[in-house]
Amino acid sequence: MIRVGQRLGKYRLKRRLAAGGFANVYEAFDTLERVSVALKVPLAEKLDATLRSDFEREIQISARLQHPNILQLKNADDIEDRLVLAYPIGLRTLSDRLTHRLSVLNALDFGEQLLEALAHAHEQGVMHCDVKPDNLILFADGTLRLADFGLAKQAVRTQMASSSGTLGYIAPEQAMGKPSKRSDVFSVGIILYRMLSGVLPDWPYEWPLPGLPRVRRGAPDMIPVLQRALEIASRRRFRDAGQMLIAFQAAKKSTLRLLERRRKAGR
Repeated sequence: MIRVGQRLGKYRLKRRLAAGGFANVYEAFDTLERVSVALKVPLAEKLDATLRSDFEREIQISARLQHPNILQLKNADDIEDRLVLAYPIGLRTLSDRLTHRLSVLNALDFGEQLLEALAHAHEQGVMHCDVKPDNLILFADGTLRLADFGLAKQAVRTQMASSSGTLGYIAPEQAMGKPSKRSDVFSVGIILYRMLSGVLPDWPYEWPLPGLPRVRRGAPDMIPVLQRALEIASRRRFRDAGQMLIAFQAAKKSTLRLLERRRKAGR
């Protein structure tokens, strides 16, 4: 049993940040480097061979994906017969931030950073499969970083997968065990819609979605991007995050011009 206050190798556990079905995340102090880290520790009673393989895949993918908007693995080790993963610690998650209203500018900034991160992963043939606000870490300098590649899968011609993911952000085909890069696109669309509208849409995702008037007032040119990302039929969505990023950036430019015109008009 792991307790707050105890030592795990060079790490002293300060508090638990999150509890999951297969691992807990702690704020810990690295007594050698003298910095705080986020320490991910799989639950010992759950760590069978299959789950250990999943965590090892997370380690390998995290080490390979080098991007400023992807949370980088600091260290991975076996400590006292436990697999321990250390990551930089942020201020809070996007989920925490969404308890308060976001401005259009902040929503667009976070959305672009998320798409940059996911586009890089997709270019490397990696699907995240669990894109959600809890896995988006915010840092003091305004950087957003995509975390937790525990469910990530290599894209192959024939994709066999479970329906793993988080309800509320999971694409319909992923819920049926058939994820693709387009499934990640759907998850981004849900997050972006929530940031711009203040509402988390739900199945069956029929337009007009709740909260659409707020999106229309704040970022009307973003609506076609959201509609394509949230198509129920995956073949109608952007093929990957890179393609969505191009459309997003074009809509962002026109949205910023609109906001500037309003500012000058004193609205």
